[in-house]
Amino acid sequence: MMKKVLLTLAAVAIVGFFSVATAQIKTPAPSPASKLMQTAGLTEITVEYSRPSVKGRTIFGGLVPYGEMWRTGANKNTIVTFSDKVKIAGKEVKAGSYALFTVPGQNEWDIIFYTDTENWGTPENYDAAKEAARFKVKSQTLPYTIESFTVGIDDLQNDKCTMGLGWEKTWVSFDIELTTDEAVSKAISKVMSGPDANDYYAAGRYYFEAGKDLKQAYEWLHKSNEMDAKFWKLRQEALVLAAMNKYPEAIAVAERSKAMAIEAKNKDYERMNTESINEWKMKAGKK
Repeated sequence: MMKKVLLTLAAVAIVGFFSVATAQIKTPAPSPASKLMQTAGLTEITVEYSRPSVKGRTIFGGLVPYGEMWRTGANKNTIVTFSDKVKIAGKEVKAGSYALFTVPGQNEWDIIFYTDTENWGTPENYDAAKEAARFKVKSQTLPYTIESFTVGIDDLQNDKCTMGLGWEKTWVSFDIELTTDEAVSKAISKVMSGPDANDYYAAGRYYFEAGKDLKQAYEWLHKSNEMDAKFWKLRQEALVLAAMNKYPEAIAVAERSKAMAIEAKNKDYERMNTESINEWKMKAGKK
């Protein structure tokens, strides 16, 4: 009896050993994961998808039925991410990530950018309200075979690019309009019009805190407050004036900062300004 038990335990141990050993063996994925990253204009476009292969099968109208929604790849649905807003088929698509679904047909496909990216395959409960864009494109028959499903981004121009999907002998593509001109024009306008209030504030505060030229720090901070006065910016201007021993001027600016802080219900700045004003009045009286 004991001998049978020992033999049984030995057999279990051997099976367990081979199970662990087998689990450690890596084999190629049937549909390898792929990540495409492409800059078009100023927009970063990323496509994360899996690439199934033909392997002698009939794909469209066979493995992938006509007229049915397809995950557009394998495994988890394909995800497309735009760093900036774009326009597809005349519709604005905001910056962000989208699931790419398609409905293949014999002559044309539906292309769908879907806001819910957390699906394994197609959504169990499809919601048309989550469609960021949906449109139709004509399909092309190729004179050669694309063995592995492929997503490409080509025809790169400043204002547009083309995304293509190909597998077996079928290819579909569509244009993506980019907002390059809008972004560049805004940047040009900003730079050519000179620094804004925040630029002057940042420069003045840095000069003050780094112990550099106080006169220059004051000029920049004063310019910032002339353009767009805020209680925290006026506070910095008052501190620079006090550091220059210009106490009456510092008190006047601190009073403005305090009044704005009270209006904004910011107790900290109200308190700091009150303390500084009292301190600077004493120092001004001793001069």
